[in-house]
Amino acid sequence: MDIGYWAMFLTASLALNMTPGPDLIFVLTKTVSHGRKTGVVAAAGACSGALVHVAAAALGLSAIIVSSAYAFILIKIIGVGYLIYLAWQAFTASGGIELTTTGHTDGDSSSLMSHWKIFKQGVLIDVLNPKAAIFFMAFLPQFVREGHGSISMQLLLLGLIVVIGAFVVELGYIFVAHRLTKKVKGNQSFTVWLNRAVGTVFVALGIKLAAT
Repeated sequence: MDIGYWAMFLTASLALNMTPGPDLIFVLTKTVSHGRKTGVVAAAGACSGALVHVAAAALGLSAIIVSSAYAFILIKIIGVGYLIYLAWQAFTASGGIELTTTGHTDGDSSSLMSHWKIFKQGVLIDVLNPKAAIFFMAFLPQFVREGHGSISMQLLLLGLIVVIGAFVVELGYIFVAHRLTKKVKGNQSFTVWLNRAVGTVFVALGIKLAAT
């Protein structure tokens, strides 16, 4: 095992995974609004969406998005539309979410929010982000080595490690967000402020993606 190689790869992966993006903002939003369990479900969905890009990079499909302006623009338009839709949901959400004494919300039950629905939203956050496809297409090949097996298998392995690292990092963010939420539980004005702030951030991300 080349310790220097893996140290460089893991360090770069960790630094990139700690950078806030649409997926991390989505995960934090669900954690604060609906509890720790819901945040974990959101993180699992986002990472599953990232795995789609990893598979596409290994199969060469991401190259089509990178090289084709039409394919990139199409996915970008859909992605921007979805971010604006999430912003609209945040702006129109009520502030009546009440936290339980355990720091979870009633949203952890199926009566308030379906975990399956949140999982699918997390998947779409990543899948509909063409910048994620470009990231994996640009980042992973830098660490492919000759004589170490199939290029596709190397890309899959490296991508899987990046995604696992992302999930671990997001769990850390979820834990911190959960602890902070317990300090403001039952504060309806805070929930309203949070929804408006998150909606604004999603609009900003949509504009940024549209300008890409």
